[in-house]
Amino acid sequence: MDLAVGDELVSVNGREPSDIIEYQQLIDGESVTLVIRREGDDLARKVTITKTEGQPLGLSIDSAVFDRIRTCDNHCSFCFIYQLPKGMRRSLYVKDDDFRLSFLYGNYTTLTRFTEFDLERVLDEGLSPLYVSIHTTDPELRAEMLRNPRGATSLRWLKELLREGIEVHAQVVVCPGVNDAQHLERTLHDVISLYPELASVALVPVGVSAFSDEATMRSHTLEEARAVVELAEHFQSLTLEILGRVNVFASDEFYLVAGATPPSATKFESLDQAENGIGLVAAFVQSFVEQTPMDKLGTGFFQSVDGAPALGYRAPRGGDGNVQQGDDVLVVTGEYAAPILRQMFDVEGFSDVRILAVENRFFGGNIKVAGLLTGQDLIDALAGVTPETVILVPDVCLSEGRFLDGLDLEDLGRSVTVVPTTGQDLRAALTSVRSQRVSA
Repeated sequence: MDLAVGDELVSVNGREPSDIIEYQQLIDGESVTLVIRREGDDLARKVTITKTEGQPLGLSIDSAVFDRIRTCDNHCSFCFIYQLPKGMRRSLYVKDDDFRLSFLYGNYTTLTRFTEFDLERVLDEGLSPLYVSIHTTDPELRAEMLRNPRGATSLRWLKELLREGIEVHAQVVVCPGVNDAQHLERTLHDVISLYPELASVALVPVGVSAFSDEATMRSHTLEEARAVVELAEHFQSLTLEILGRVNVFASDEFYLVAGATPPSATKFESLDQAENGIGLVAAFVQSFVEQTPMDKLGTGFFQSVDGAPALGYRAPRGGDGNVQQGDDVLVVTGEYAAPILRQMFDVEGFSDVRILAVENRFFGGNIKVAGLLTGQDLIDALAGVTPETVILVPDVCLSEGRFLDGLDLEDLGRSVTVVPTTGQDLRAALTSVRSQRVSA
C-alpha cells in the first residue's frame, strides 16, 4: 500500500503520537510500522518502512500538534488578540499556552497550564530551549496582569526548568504605569537572584491598537522608553559583573521610541530573541551588509523540528522570486523600519532606492511594524505611485498570500514583488533590479 496525500496517521510502532515531537522520536529507528487510514476506507492498514537509523521518512504532516492545542486561560489586559477587530481569520484569535509550541516555534508560555507531567516530559526528551513570559516577579501583580490566580505561583516551574539545565529565554511585556519603573527594577533584580540561569530576558513594549478597550493600557512616552533602555543597560553591566555575561536586553522598538539607535550586532552574545525584537535591526543590517542568511547569524528565526508545519502557528514566509524590471524602485515597510533602511541604503550604495513608510491606519495606536501592515493600508499608501515603479513588499506582512485584513496581492490592483524579510534577500532583490536595468 502506497502512502497518499490525505491519509490519516493512526499510530507509529503501535503508539499514537500526540504531536510532531513524539512522531519524530518514533520514526527514528531502522524499521517503522505505520497504521494508516485512507479516506473512504473503513479499514486501517499497516505499512512497514525499512530505512537507515535517523533517516527521516520524508512525510509531511498537516499539524504539529495531533491532540488539542493547549489554549491560554489567561486574560491579560495587554494581550494583542483581544485588540483584534471581529471578522478576521479564525486562526488569529487562537491563544496558545502550549510548551510544545514554545519548543517548536519559539512561542511564549506563561506556564500557568504547565504540570508535573509536562516537566517530566521536557526533562526526559530534552525539549530545549523554551520561551517563557515573566512580565513581573511580583506574585500579586503577575496574577493581576494575567487575570489568573495561577499567575502568582506558575513561575515555580521556571525555577525547576532552569535547575534541571533547560535553556530558557524570557520576556517581559512592559506596560507603562503597570509593571514598569520600580516593578521592573524588582523583576530584574529577581532575575539575577532567583533565575540567574536564564539565557536572556527581553524587555518589549506593549502593543496598543485603536481597538483596545483597556483603560490601563497606553503607549510609552519618549521619557518612559528612555527609562526602560537605561534600566536595561544598567542591568547589562550588572549581569556581566555578577554572572559573567549579559542577559537583559531592551527591544529595538524601545530604542526607536526613545529616539535612540538600536545596538549593533557586537552588543549581543547571541541573537536568539531576534524575532522578539532583540537585535533584530542588528541581524537585518548584518545580513544586508554581509549578504548572509539571517538564520546563519545565530538568530532564532524559523526555529522548528523537521516536518513540523508552520501553518496555524506562525506565518509561512517566502517571496515569489519574480523581481520586476524598472528604473524606479520603492521598498515598502513600516514606520519603525523606514529610517533604519534609509541609513543602511545610503551607506551601502543604494541611495537611489526610495522607501515608503506605510502608516498603520487599520490598527492605529503604536503599531508601526511591517509585520502588521494590512492590504488596505498598502492600497492607500501606493495610490500616488506610478505604475512603472518596482515595488518590493516584505513577506512578513503576508500569510498564505493574504494580509491581516483578508486582502490578497491581487486586491492591491498593481504588480508588486514579495521579498523575504531578511537583509540578504532584500539586497539580492535590489541587485537584481539594478542588473536588469544595466542589461536593458
